[in-house]
Amino acid sequence: MVFEEPEKEIRPEDEHDTEKFEISINFAQNGKVWTRNEIEDDDGIFSFSVYKEIDHESDDPDPETISECLKRPDWEKWKMAIQAELLSLNKRSVFGPIVTTPENTKPVGHKWVFVRKRNEKNEVTRYKARLVAQGFSQRPGIDYEETYSPVMDAITFRFLMSLAASQNLEMYLMDVVTAYLYGSLENEIYMKIPEGLKMPEDLKSKAKEICSVRLQRSLYGLKQSGRMWYNRLSEYLLSKDYVNNAICPCVFIKKSSSGFVIIAVYVDDLNMIGTQKEIDDARTHMKEEFEMKDLGKTKFCLGLQIEHFQDGIFVHQSNYTKRVLKRFYMDKATPLSTPMVNRSLDVEKDPFRPCEDNEEVLGPEVPYMSAIGGLMYLANCTRPDIAFATNLLARYSSSPTRRHWNGIKHIFRYLQGSIDLGLFYPKNSKCVLVGFADAGYLSDPHKARSQTGYVFTIGGTAVSWRSQKQTLVATSSNYAETIALHEACRECVWLRSMTHHIQESSGMS
Repeated sequence: MVFEEPEKEIRPEDEHDTEKFEISINFAQNGKVWTRNEIEDDDGIFSFSVYKEIDHESDDPDPETISECLKRPDWEKWKMAIQAELLSLNKRSVFGPIVTTPENTKPVGHKWVFVRKRNEKNEVTRYKARLVAQGFSQRPGIDYEETYSPVMDAITFRFLMSLAASQNLEMYLMDVVTAYLYGSLENEIYMKIPEGLKMPEDLKSKAKEICSVRLQRSLYGLKQSGRMWYNRLSEYLLSKDYVNNAICPCVFIKKSSSGFVIIAVYVDDLNMIGTQKEIDDARTHMKEEFEMKDLGKTKFCLGLQIEHFQDGIFVHQSNYTKRVLKRFYMDKATPLSTPMVNRSLDVEKDPFRPCEDNEEVLGPEVPYMSAIGGLMYLANCTRPDIAFATNLLARYSSSPTRRHWNGIKHIFRYLQGSIDLGLFYPKNSKCVLVGFADAGYLSDPHKARSQTGYVFTIGGTAVSWRSQKQTLVATSSNYAETIALHEACRECVWLRSMTHHIQESSGMS
């Protein structure tokens, strides 16, 4: 399978001159158009822009087609990435024979996806090209059955990092190369013939549209690919005497007389935590079964920057925070010391009240939901200090006003002054789970709802937290506290089961 460089004229792309693009915001609700000059804040920072301008996280976005790759100065690197992907597909025997498409069979389409992988310093480390199937055309019950595939959640990962710090354990990261291609398909799936595959002699006279290639292995983009890969990895690890359970199905533990190793799986990223000898053994037998990339000590995983110090482990997202601030033109904003303004006891003066009849609603061109998504990722991973403010503003995603957008800018300014804030898990600390729960009675007076908040710490550092509006109407502060305590107890039961399983399976006290 050889990649042939296409002619530039074969797939012309629609060009858009971004410099000539008219920059204006249309508030469709009332018909008023706001120009760029009208929506600058007091610091001269551009408040919000059209979606076309703000949708890209950098001034140099990744290409979307091969034609775009051809026009770039780094085409040779993309070409090598494409060739490496085709060689990997051939090595894994993903493609079966090319045949005439059977009757009543709808072959799935395909496309190329290009991305530049970056490290914890936001530096490009490699160019990656991926041929993916367009699984949206698959039919349930015919092309696939079950699709669910478990992944490690952030709470488990934070607990494992706190465990590594408190017990002086090692942390290593490995990546499975083209992991999904190891999965075996349980259904017959045909795909349109991609570029690079040669037609058989007996089919060259037929139109390419009536032919397809049968997939022998799972391919990225298929609905069941994640599940097939997890089944393949789980089967192998269990055969090597690892154990897991339904509480944390993506945490595999193996204990020996000299120590233990914990493999925490997030799709194709394997975080190994344990004693040095057992980790080395795990790295060896993983390389024997799969093509692996040994990334050494865990420094960057799932968007988290992980720094190892003599007295503990520091987890933060400073680079991600800088990218978010730059993306929304807030990287030069004036820093603030709190994530939100003080709320007024007067309901009619509350800056976080719902949209009123005489207020203009921001149109879809304003990236309100995109900003909420960027803040949610921070709040869920390493910044519990913005959890309440982000949750509060997320309630108005369907009809945000300028008041709500100012609330988002307030959080951005707070992040500007606390970019390097994160979670520090100290070494030799007591691995004791401690929880706190509280409630804010009538925190949302407009809907008569209260707020639930809880946090669980290990060694004095948070591993699990939540701040959300209660679904029931509490008739008293005592009732609101009871609801919050109930939610915290549910989380505590799961945390206790998870930590007990890991400690018992690894032989720790």
